[in-house]
Parts: sequence; structure tokens; C-alpha cells
Amino acid sequence: MTADRDAAIDRMLAREAIRDALCRYMRGQDRLDPVLHRSAFHDDAWVDCGLMSGSADEFVTFAQGFLADLEGSQHIIGQAQIAVDGDRASGEVYFFAWHRIREDGVPRDLAVAGRYVDEYACRDGDWRIVRRRELIDWARTDDAADGFLADNPMLPRGARRGADFSETRDWPE
Repeated sequence: MTADRDAAIDRMLAREAIRDALCRYMRGQDRLDPVLHRSAFHDDAWVDCGLMSGSADEFVTFAQGFLADLEGSQHIIGQAQIAVDGDRASGEVYFFAWHRIREDGVPRDLAVAGRYVDEYACRDGDWRIVRRRELIDWARTDDAADGFLADNPMLPRGARRGADFSETRDWPE
């Protein structure tokens, strides 16, 4: 009974470590932090997002450049089904992503929803992505609708490249 319980705890800890890698991936994208973004992958990882396919380094360079050209983005993780088998795991992770784009100088909101089909590995106690394919289930582009923010200019806003409050933690004295 103890061996079964220990194995179940090991699988639970592995899933938590994998979820941490998933969160680093998303945060690295939205905050334009390539080091954090890259930390979700093992060195030999392969990624196919549809717009490009290649190594983790190639993907992070591509994604950081693509996202830097946008006015903002937010990626949200949905349900994640992760199956652990020793030091390997596989998963399907739902996501929703918002992107502020410009078309002919007009701000637009691009919403994309899909899934990541992943393979993970634990190396030297560190769970990371080794294979990822992004699947898009739906997308839509709408006129930007920021009336609430325009009407409330004192609302704290998110930022990128190290200027976000979550990174500065510039609390009032």
C-alpha cells in the first residue's frame, strides 16, 4: 500500500512540476521574457505552432519577435490532462489567447483558442517540454473594445519587458 501511495504522490508532484513549466511558458510569452519562456523546454525540444516548426531556441526567438510586434497579449491555460509514466509524460493542454493587433492602423482584438499536445521529460529532477504541437480550434478578430479602460484611466495596466507590476513590485510606502 505504501509503494502505491508513494507512486501516486510522485505522479502528483510530476504533474505539478509540469504545470509550473506550462505557466513559465505562458508568462514568458506575455511579459516578453525570452529566458523565462525558454525555461519551459529541454534543450533538445521541438515545437510546431503552425507558423513555424523547429527547435525550442528557434521557436522562442520566433514567438518573442511575433509577440513583440503586438500591443499586448494574454495567454490563459485551461484544463490540462497530464499522464505521467516514470520520467516521461504526455499531455493535452487547452489554451485561450488574446492579442492586440493592428490592421490598417486600426486596433483589433484577435482571440485564439486551441490545445497544446505535449510530451514532457524529467531530466536531473527537472520536468520540461520536449515535444509540442499547437492545434487551433477556433479564432476570431473583432474591433478593439476598450471603452471601459478609456473611461477609467486610473486602473492599473499590465506591462511588458520587465515593467509589469508583478516584476517591479513597486508598492507604495
